[in-house]
Amino acid sequence: MKIQGIVPPMATPFTAAEALDIAALRAEVDYLISSAGVHGIAVGGSTGEGHTLTTAELREIVGHAAEVAAGRVPIIAGIIVDSTRQAIEKAQALADLEVAALQVTPVHYLFRPSDEAMFAHFAALAEAAAQPVMVYNVVPWAYCSPALLDKMMREIPGLIGVKQSAGDLKLLADLLHRSADAGLIMSAVDALLYPSFALGAHGAIAAILTAAPELCVQLWQQVQAGDQAGALGTHLKLLPLWNAVMGDNLPANVKTALALQGRPAGAPRQPMPPSSERQRAAIQAALAAAGATQ
Repeated sequence: MKIQGIVPPMATPFTAAEALDIAALRAEVDYLISSAGVHGIAVGGSTGEGHTLTTAELREIVGHAAEVAAGRVPIIAGIIVDSTRQAIEKAQALADLEVAALQVTPVHYLFRPSDEAMFAHFAALAEAAAQPVMVYNVVPWAYCSPALLDKMMREIPGLIGVKQSAGDLKLLADLLHRSADAGLIMSAVDALLYPSFALGAHGAIAAILTAAPELCVQLWQQVQAGDQAGALGTHLKLLPLWNAVMGDNLPANVKTALALQGRPAGAPRQPMPPSSERQRAAIQAALAAAGATQ
């Protein structure tokens, strides 16, 4: 199934005891597909607190998401780990599930692997995984350059693309200029999705999509239709919302945005703090200004 367009990295709902809330997860998957009209769903990414999930928990939520999606949109599974062995173990635990691709961070604990080590890591993972692999290029001190990403997409069988994160639109532009023919390039430059799409990104997997899926689908459709004035207007609604949710507790703030829209996903897992009163007020004001409150 083709990956493109708006692919929200969904929040992982937890109960008050920090257990998985499967009923809420299934309801959110169906909402995103049936009501918001998204083009795919990413499960277990950083917005979904994937770094806190055990392998069994990741398998459980990916399985439920795929079951609810029922082939309507592709499911992408997140893997956030610090060794090739861990990445392969999680990938193989998902091997029998209906997953279109694995979204995998570089290893990043304290040190940055060399380009050669990074290439070897993704090559070993892609060989061992049952599903295609995408590089989740998000870790500042283990960032993969456009040149390295291009080499990996062209030379590693099974590595199909990149989710290009962080706030540098020039790095995304460089990657698109160099590698648009090499693989799938999805934007996670949340503040600048409008220019990302205008530059030719194949879609987005970004936290703002989860906080405001309808507006992001609208933005994608406007850019594809050449409606630049409409796209700019939608961008001007999304940017204040991104400014409100952005922070070290981003997943918590996304969950606050969901709750304010009648889609509760519980609190984040400790030690991440929930949204402060100031953050909550800012998110509520941004949602109201964008016409996205319940």
